[in-house]
Amino acid sequence: MSAATSQQADAIAVGVAAARRTRRLGWWYVAEQRIRAMRAYVGTWIGLGLASPFLYVAGLGFGLAIVVNDAQGGQDVGGADFLLFLAPALVLGSAMQTAAQESTYGIFGGFKWVPIFLAMRSSPVSPAQMVVGYTVGTLVRVIPLSVVYVVAIWVLGVTDSPRALWLVPIAWILVLAVALPVTAWAAHQEQDRGQLNFIDRFVTLPLMLFSGTYFPLETLPILLQWIGWISPLWHAVDLGRWALYGAPVAGWLVAVHVAVLVGFAAVGFLLAVRVFRRRLDL
Repeated sequence: MSAATSQQADAIAVGVAAARRTRRLGWWYVAEQRIRAMRAYVGTWIGLGLASPFLYVAGLGFGLAIVVNDAQGGQDVGGADFLLFLAPALVLGSAMQTAAQESTYGIFGGFKWVPIFLAMRSSPVSPAQMVVGYTVGTLVRVIPLSVVYVVAIWVLGVTDSPRALWLVPIAWILVLAVALPVTAWAAHQEQDRGQLNFIDRFVTLPLMLFSGTYFPLETLPILLQWIGWISPLWHAVDLGRWALYGAPVAGWLVAVHVAVLVGFAAVGFLLAVRVFRRRLDL
């Protein structure tokens, strides 16, 4: 075998090995690309990520909580002091909003404005790996924010219980339950006609108001309570209150909360992969 033929064979072997590695670790390469892209606004990310949890907990906690507690005459709200009742909603509501925002503009932009997904089509990365990798990047975006919220809850004296750490994995599950369906919806949009604001204005905002975040769900009229029942945020917040301070939640309802969140994530993943395949003609 000549030297040129040997070099050609070595190059082919290297290419085949790289393709196999990409097929196996493609999701990580997508996540790595997303994480590297975040460096462009890491300063803003760190500043807001560190400041906003303390501002929200302090502002709502030491302002609104005092008013509510006085109005309640010292009675508990949902089985706890109002600030403790509110804490899981602040952590998880922030996670939901971040997941929705990252999965709306980032996914649409990946097809339309900066078509990275179209570029990935020429690689061995599969649509499922694209969806998984991008979602992992969103999780990385939310993890520090959730941790800082828990630290704020401890530092500002809302609770000193280590059970507050349970809010972090619950936030991750909520991110999957929100990010994957929104990813499917955003990938389906082919033109920007202003509809990208739909998720923020007509999904996340109503869910923040009608998912038992700032007041118990049962205080709403029965005609509005259904919004909470189908909301991943309500299921996550109720689960978070049960985990944080032992809110009176029946065991079967805890299982329902987990099942609904996992169901949202699973259905969202399947739909997102289907839409990606259609958009990429794969």
